[in-house]
Amino acid sequence: MNKSYSQLLKDIQSGEITSIILIPNRREVIVEFTNGEKELIPIFYNDQKILRISEEFNVPLTVRDVRSEQRLANLFTGFGLTFIFVLSLSFLIRRSSKLLNSMQSFSRRSSRVKHEECVKFTFDDVAGLNEESEELKEIVSFLKNPQTLIDLGAVTPKGVLLVGPPGTGKTLLARAIAGEANVPFFSISASEFVEMFVGIGASRVRDLFRNAKTKSPCIVFIDEIDSIGRQRGAGIGGGNDEREQTLNQLLTEMDGFESNSGVIVLAATNRPDILDRALTRPGRFDRRIDISLPDRKARYKILSVHARSKPLSDSVKLNDWALKTPGFSGADLENLLNEAAIYTARNDKSKIGSSELEVALEKARFGLLSKPLTDITKKRQIAYQVIGRTLVSLSIPSQDKLEKISLFKSLGDISGMTYFTPDEESLDSGLITRSYIYNKIVISLGARAAETIIFGTKEVTQGSQKYLEDVYFWANQMVTKFGFSDLGPIAYETSNDSIFLGRDILRSKQDYSQKTSKEIDKQIILITKKAMNHAIKILSNKVSLMHLLVDELIDKETLEAEHVIAELKSFLSEN
Repeated sequence: MNKSYSQLLKDIQSGEITSIILIPNRREVIVEFTNGEKELIPIFYNDQKILRISEEFNVPLTVRDVRSEQRLANLFTGFGLTFIFVLSLSFLIRRSSKLLNSMQSFSRRSSRVKHEECVKFTFDDVAGLNEESEELKEIVSFLKNPQTLIDLGAVTPKGVLLVGPPGTGKTLLARAIAGEANVPFFSISASEFVEMFVGIGASRVRDLFRNAKTKSPCIVFIDEIDSIGRQRGAGIGGGNDEREQTLNQLLTEMDGFESNSGVIVLAATNRPDILDRALTRPGRFDRRIDISLPDRKARYKILSVHARSKPLSDSVKLNDWALKTPGFSGADLENLLNEAAIYTARNDKSKIGSSELEVALEKARFGLLSKPLTDITKKRQIAYQVIGRTLVSLSIPSQDKLEKISLFKSLGDISGMTYFTPDEESLDSGLITRSYIYNKIVISLGARAAETIIFGTKEVTQGSQKYLEDVYFWANQMVTKFGFSDLGPIAYETSNDSIFLGRDILRSKQDYSQKTSKEIDKQIILITKKAMNHAIKILSNKVSLMHLLVDELIDKETLEAEHVIAELKSFLSEN
C-alpha cells in the first residue's frame, strides 16, 4: 500500500526508516524501512523539508542523478524512430516504382494475337450461320488475294459490325473468318481499353493498330464494343473522359489507315442502339451483319457439331431436340448437351439418353424447380389455376403446343407450371396475327377464370400474377404498336430499344395527347375484359372435368399433355 507524504514524515520522525534515496528529476524518493521493505513515494518539487527532517533525525539521504540514463534512453528512441522512418520511406519508394511499372505495363499491354488457334476454325464449324457466312466470304477473298480486288478498284469495308443476341456465335464467326483466310487474329475486349489512368485506352488503341499493320493482312476483333463505343456526351453529369478519348482515338485510327491496307476490323455487340453515329458511318463500321437466333435446321446443325465430342444413345434423335428448342441460341444448345452429359455422369451411365436431355431441357427452361406446397388447400387452389389455363389453351385455336403441366414451380414463383412450345413459324417469320395475340391473352387469363368460377371473385389469389403481366404486355402491344384495336391502324409507340440514360430519359415519354392516352387505357381494359369473359365462358361448362383433372394433378403432381388432351376429347364426346 503506497504511503502518503505526511505519513513519510511521521515514519522518519518515528525512526522506522533506515535510508532515503532522492530522485529530484522525478520528484520521488525511494524509502527503505526497518523491516527491509522499499517503497517509492512522490514528493514536492525542490522539497527542502525532507532534507531537513532526514538530517535532523539522522536518516541517511542519497541523491541519485538519472539524467544520463534519460539521455541514453532518448538516444535509443531517436535511433529507433529514424530507423522506422527510413524503412517506411524505402517501402514507399518500392511501392511507387511498382506502381510506375504497372502503369507502364498498362500502356504497353495490347491485344492478343491468336493465329494458330484460329486456323482450326472455318465456316464449316460455324453451324447455323449460312447467310452470315456468305456475307463475309468476300472479306475472306480480299484477305487471301487482295491484289485481285485492288486491280479492279474494289474497296472492302474497313469495319464490320456483328450484331445479335448473346450466344449467337459472333465471336466464333470472327474466328472462322481468320481461319478461312489463314491470317493473324488480334482479339481484345473493348473493356480492356478503359483503365483508371487517363490516356491508357487511347495508347492501347494506337498500339493495337500499329501492331496490326505490321502483320497485314490480318483481322482485329473487338468484343463488346458498346462499352467504349456508346454515344459521346450522353449520360447525366457528362460523359467519361477516358472512354471518350479512347473512342476518339479508335475513330481516328479507323479513318487513318489506307482503304486497302489489309486490316479488317470486326466488332461484336448486342446493343447497336447506343453506339455513336460516328462509329457506324460509311468508312468505319459501314457494314452491319445481324445474327439472329437459329431456326430449326440451324439448331440441328449446331447440335450435331456439339454432339461430336459426346456419346449419345442411339435412341436420341437430334432432329427431335432441335424441334423442342425454339428460341435457343447456339450457346444455349451447347449448354443443353453439357448439362445432359453432367446428369449422365451423375447417374453412372456411359451414354447420354433422352431422359438426361429432358432433365437438362427442363432446367434450361425453368431453372431449379421446387416441390409443391404441402398445404392441401393452397395446393388445390394452385391446381385449379394450372388446369384452368390448360383447358382454355386446348379449347381455342393456338399455334403454341401444350407440352407439360405440373405443380412443380420455379424458385421464387407461386403458381405451378404450364409450358407451351412456341410456334416455330411465327418465330422464324416474325409475323403474328391479331387472333394469335388475342388467344394468348385469353389463355393467360385461364388461371384467373378458373379461380373465379370455383372460388368466387372474393377468394381469387395473386397466384396468376405472372400471367396477368403477360396480359397487360400483349394488350398494350395490340393497342400501341400493332394497331389491333378500335383506335385504328396506328402505332403510338415505335421503339423497342432499352432506355439509354442521358438521351431517352430527357425525352417526352409520350408523343400523343392525354385524351389519346385515356383512349389507349380504355382499349386495353376493353380487350382484357373481353378476353376474361371468353375464358370464363370456355370453362363454365367444363367444371366437372376441372374437378377430375385437379384431383389427378394433386395425386401425380405432373400430367402429360397427351393425357389431358385425351380427357378433354372424352368429355366433349360425352357432352
